[in-house]
Amino acid sequence: MTPPPAIAAPGDRVARSPSWRRTVTLYGLPGLALAMPTIPVFVFLPTLYAETLGLGLAAVGGVLLLARLVDGVTDPLVGLLSDRWPTRWGRRKPWVALGGLMAAPALLMLFLPPEGAGLGHLMLWTLVLYLGWTLVNVPYTAWGAELSGDYHERARITGWREGLMIVGILVAAAMPALASALGWAEQAGLALVAVAAVALGTPAIVLLLARVPEPAPDRPPPTRLGASPWGQARAVLGNRPFLRLLAAWVLNGLAGGLPAVLFPLYLQHGLQVDAGTRDALILLYFVAAVAAIPGWLALSRAWSKHRAWAAAMALACAAFVWVPLLDPGTAGVAAFAVICLLTGAALGADLALPPAMQADVIDLDALRTGHRREGVFFALWGMGTKGALALAVGLAFPILDAAGLDTEAATQTPLALGMLVTLYALVPVALKLGVIALVWNHPLTRRRQGIIRKRLDRTGAASC
Repeated sequence: MTPPPAIAAPGDRVARSPSWRRTVTLYGLPGLALAMPTIPVFVFLPTLYAETLGLGLAAVGGVLLLARLVDGVTDPLVGLLSDRWPTRWGRRKPWVALGGLMAAPALLMLFLPPEGAGLGHLMLWTLVLYLGWTLVNVPYTAWGAELSGDYHERARITGWREGLMIVGILVAAAMPALASALGWAEQAGLALVAVAAVALGTPAIVLLLARVPEPAPDRPPPTRLGASPWGQARAVLGNRPFLRLLAAWVLNGLAGGLPAVLFPLYLQHGLQVDAGTRDALILLYFVAAVAAIPGWLALSRAWSKHRAWAAAMALACAAFVWVPLLDPGTAGVAAFAVICLLTGAALGADLALPPAMQADVIDLDALRTGHRREGVFFALWGMGTKGALALAVGLAFPILDAAGLDTEAATQTPLALGMLVTLYALVPVALKLGVIALVWNHPLTRRRQGIIRKRLDRTGAASC
């Protein structure tokens, strides 16, 4: 089937047209609202229910772990459904709409709990929220890969989406501070994030559904692709460039997850900074990521997406390797601010370029099978992301506990501090070097992707 003209692979003239820019803008806008609750849900929600509501750390941890396990197995099913269940409104749009209708009330119920809310309330609405997020996120990212078949334009689309997601994180981070300045309790600040995410996300998703086109529905898949979610997943794993890219993505996710989960501990026990300085460093990191995205996109156009991503990871390694030499004090904090600036800039490439490379490997799958399976591909991509973050927590905290790190102690043993610095900085450097080795000779260059697109256009499988 032939896609609507608005989503045909744009050339330079089309990519610069007002209608195409509007399409890309409206596609990316929901990312801002979708990202706003991420830190509150993953960082502050456990404390809210365990301490503020008095449900206990062990009980709350068990509930959230169970919810996360359920969440981890829904991705392939949602990906398959959004690929293979065409409707009069499209394949992606109904699931995004359903996910938004589920996630919005769940978010409000979690951060505005009624009197007497207990573990059942937490379990129910966490499951609804996670399922709603998956229903939105998997089709949404797959939809972005389908908007354009152009090698460079794909990076622009993902860069715009991921940049707005970082802006959403920054906006959410400012709201608890605003609530504190107004004299509100911490819980009120978290509730403000939830309300703002729903208020901003509702019109953004409505505009996305109403104004952004998606490709025509696919034909029914041939038997060889398999009908079950796991059959689809096994078939996808036969795509070697995808496996290589997925392995790089998971390793890089672990390399980014370790510093993310250990950042507060390193600042508290390694550099011994106060909360205000910590927040300023976080702000610097994310602002640098947003500001650097246009530069990485320009470098990817001049070079290639995989080489630009490798250059960004090399920059992160060159910055992080100096962390073990830092000492508490003004000079150490100033040097660490420079490291945050450089590694934040590298994060911009991590966010913008790999998903665009993912879209390229999906083209190879479409050429081989005659069918588009963005949903299944991005479902496995999402599972890799979740798995890497879970592994970062699962590895770091037990190792630090075995090394004798005491979060309540004013001073730490040399062994504990050394292990903290190693896990925070040196292990990520080693992992990123491995990722560079995986992606440096990524087979789907601009020339090869262009050949694949031409063959897809000839066979009629570019969008169906």
